[in-house]
Amino acid sequence: MSGEPTKPKSAGEVSAGQKPASGKAGRLPEATPSASEDIAAFVAKARAMSPHAAGARGRLVFALDATMSRQPTWDMACTLQADMFREAAALGSLDIRLVYYRGLNECRATGWISDSAQLAKLMGKIDCRGGNTQIGKVLSEARREAVASAVRAVVFVGDAMEERVDDLCAKAGELGLLKVPVFMFQEGNDGVAEQAFREIARLTGGAWCRFDPGREALLRLSRSGSGAAKLLGQMK
Repeated sequence: MSGEPTKPKSAGEVSAGQKPASGKAGRLPEATPSASEDIAAFVAKARAMSPHAAGARGRLVFALDATMSRQPTWDMACTLQADMFREAAALGSLDIRLVYYRGLNECRATGWISDSAQLAKLMGKIDCRGGNTQIGKVLSEARREAVASAVRAVVFVGDAMEERVDDLCAKAGELGLLKVPVFMFQEGNDGVAEQAFREIARLTGGAWCRFDPGREALLRLSRSGSGAAKLLGQMK
């Protein structure tokens, strides 16, 4: 599809092609704020999802909003994001493809990564740049990889949504039909973003969860053997 990150020939990064569609964000039904129980629900829901053959290596797209609004907490967020997958990658059964967007029409993707140290190193090199969100490209890339290489889930971390929500919902619906859940982690309290993130999670059969680098419950989740690492490891 036009405007998607293209699959690299190596683990190096490549840039995408076209500018995301612009337009006013539509409104969705009101959503209630997240509580610590949402994290437990996220864990339980992800553990229950295993539609693929046992013994196969799991493939997951890990997408990040790297626009300027995330700069104040970026370093802390990068540490937590890496921790969320360190134990799972250590199981040797999970391949992760890092996708991120920032700046003016910049959307990049890595090759498949099975080394958690390499993932952390790549994330540490990303700096935030001003620009609009490109969630549509992330969802399109996830759909392409779901067909081409059996991606089993998508994890997204962001704080804003500046695209046509109906377009995003259409792409999310396609992922839902492919049984690829999208787990939307939201940093901050933007109401428009929350409504859109919740709807993307609902349409794909995933889950929405508050992402707060200062939140002790999420820190415990990321460092626990029964937390994010284990729930992603179940996809092996």
